[in-house]
Amino acid sequence: MLDMSWGEVMLIGGVALIVIGPKDLPKALRTLGQITTKVRRMAGEFQSQFNEAIREAELEEVRRDVEGVKRTVDAARPTFNPVDTIRNEIRSAVESRPGANTKESGVKDTGSFDVPRPTPEQQAAQMHGAPMEGTPAASTTTEAPPATSGTKTETGPTP
Repeated sequence: MLDMSWGEVMLIGGVALIVIGPKDLPKALRTLGQITTKVRRMAGEFQSQFNEAIREAELEEVRRDVEGVKRTVDAARPTFNPVDTIRNEIRSAVESRPGANTKESGVKDTGSFDVPRPTPEQQAAQMHGAPMEGTPAASTTTEAPPATSGTKTETGPTP
């Protein structure tokens, strides 16, 4: 705290003993101790108030930063809507796929992503075994089993 050596302390003590006197010296030292305690307490309070003011200033700065971010988000909110963005992207993808125009393809658009269902005529032809339009013709002949030369073929182990 105060940079004093023992020699300087002894000199101050000797002068105080001569000036104050041996009778009043303990009372003066007690008063000096109380004053020193009060000064230290006031310095501690000042330092704590100073630190609190700094913390409040930092909190106020953080509060201003948060409010600035909030204002930025509020300003961007009307222009940024992820649901509308995704909806528009899906709508544009559906509209740009081949066969999406119902007038050109002749297929009724059901609004779904399903594969178009066959017409009743195509279903009837498929049920009666006739090949459908756009599919390769199925073979109607049935292959006969290979002819054997009279020998018996064994299918399992012999007993």
